[in-house]
Amino acid sequence: MSRSSIALSNLRAIVIVIVLAFHSVLAYLASLPPQPFAFDTAPYRWQATPIIDSQRWFGFDLFCAWQDVSLMSLMFFLSGVFVPGSLKRKGGRSFLSERLLRIGLPLLIVVVVVMPVAYYPAYVVTATDPSIAAFWQHWQALPFWPLGPQWFLCQLLALNVLGAALHYFAPQVTERLGRLAACAHDHPLKFFAGLVAISAAVYLPLALIYTPWAWTNTGLLSFQISRPLHYLVYFFAGYAVGANGLERGLLSAEGALARRWAWWVAAAFAGFFVWAGPTSLTLDGREAPLIIHIVGDIGFAIACAAGSFCFLAVCLRFATQRHWALDSLSANAYSLYLNHYIFVVWLQFAVLGLGLFAVGKAAIVFLGTFVLSWAAAVALGGLSLGAFVAQAKRWMTSGVDQKQDDPVR
Repeated sequence: MSRSSIALSNLRAIVIVIVLAFHSVLAYLASLPPQPFAFDTAPYRWQATPIIDSQRWFGFDLFCAWQDVSLMSLMFFLSGVFVPGSLKRKGGRSFLSERLLRIGLPLLIVVVVVMPVAYYPAYVVTATDPSIAAFWQHWQALPFWPLGPQWFLCQLLALNVLGAALHYFAPQVTERLGRLAACAHDHPLKFFAGLVAISAAVYLPLALIYTPWAWTNTGLLSFQISRPLHYLVYFFAGYAVGANGLERGLLSAEGALARRWAWWVAAAFAGFFVWAGPTSLTLDGREAPLIIHIVGDIGFAIACAAGSFCFLAVCLRFATQRHWALDSLSANAYSLYLNHYIFVVWLQFAVLGLGLFAVGKAAIVFLGTFVLSWAAAVALGGLSLGAFVAQAKRWMTSGVDQKQDDPVR
């Protein structure tokens, strides 16, 4: 594997750990209302925060806000990076068949089977009749089928279909996108500026019309109304980078993005405050001048791009070596994403009555979710715990051997 490929693999592992942490702390946000959301009342906000604990910490609000504006965009970007190469190797028909089986089928199973179990505690905390039979009646009465975090996979599947259609009907466009991304090797700031401009152009109108927070739920579809086009831009930005080649463009481990990682860390902090400052003036139904909304929405586009580039730059600079734990997390990232939410919600429900501060409860939920979802992912992947331990020992031994063979490393 090239250094860029290893860095992206390690980044995938880091991203899934952050996703687990993000969902683990949602019950302890200081901005939540004092009581849980009613299960049968629109807009059904228990989908995002199934459990609301009395213990809160504002630091979790900052953490979740930052990840909301940067991590999701990065996930769509990374998802697009490997699509051109996969289409080239497999062809459009084989690619789509593989995606439908790998994304569509597990998605359907998790949504239909796992999500009702995961959301049962959200019903119990406000129910007068907590029985399973009563829950199932309320569940069936909902005007949609709750997806939980799997909304991401629904949109990702749709974008993969668009990528395959582009490859089939207009292959020359893929080449042009690759050429446009070529400048990012030496001039990532140009790519950054273009990404901000295009994402702001598609995000701003929808955010002004529908607000940045509104969701729509219909059947098996659930999405934040202001963001689908924004995520489309990030997916095809990654698609363009992948079409150009990892080692020749933005994701080169020797490129300008990796060399100037410190600048991008600073840009990520600055971008977050450019978004958070004006946005804080519009929360809780507060009236604000139109210009404040516009500045906040443009700040969102800046924060997303700066945060994504920060993650990429740091990993390209510092995460170019393999490690057994990161390899395992990366290889099982998809399974972790599919299975983790049931552990998050039930653990948050289990610790409701504990006399701990928010940080202590969040730590229990995160560590429990991390261990249980990783173990479940490994087990579902056909590996026994013995094989997992053996793999760990092999990687540790391999790492020692490499260091002995190459003192520079």
